[in-house]
Amino acid sequence: MGSRKRIAAEKRKAKARNIFMARLRNCPTSPRKMRLVVDLIRGRDVNQALDILQFTNKAAAPRLYKLLKSAVANFEQKTNLRAEESALYVAEAFVDEGRMLKRIMAAPQGRAHRIRKRSNHVTLVLRSPVFERQLQAESEPVVNDNTNPTNA
Repeated sequence: MGSRKRIAAEKRKAKARNIFMARLRNCPTSPRKMRLVVDLIRGRDVNQALDILQFTNKAAAPRLYKLLKSAVANFEQKTNLRAEESALYVAEAFVDEGRMLKRIMAAPQGRAHRIRKRSNHVTLVLRSPVFERQLQAESEPVVNDNTNPTNA
């Protein structure tokens, strides 16, 4: 591997260490139906989002609940911080179309209608202001300024 590729790969990996996400792929629910539930939790605090999902009467809610718990576990595993102490919130949540299974349903007079069984991919990204402040504090270099601000 060349040095440019290696450097670019290291930058990508460093950036990925600070992103806490979970993906649900090929979920057998219509993307439109899943978006209704995802819109309820986007931008919310994680605990509030879990409560909303727990009491939402939609078929997609249990799947999103499990996905959000997985994203929280990813955060805790990567940072060694507890989710309760870090003020996690759902920064991004989006639903993309997955593969579509095409089936045929018999219709009158020897014809056939096409049935499209849709699926989707859900991505949740969590952020923590506490963790981001901690990262900034670690990355900022300490500057020893010998100038006296009182004489300026």
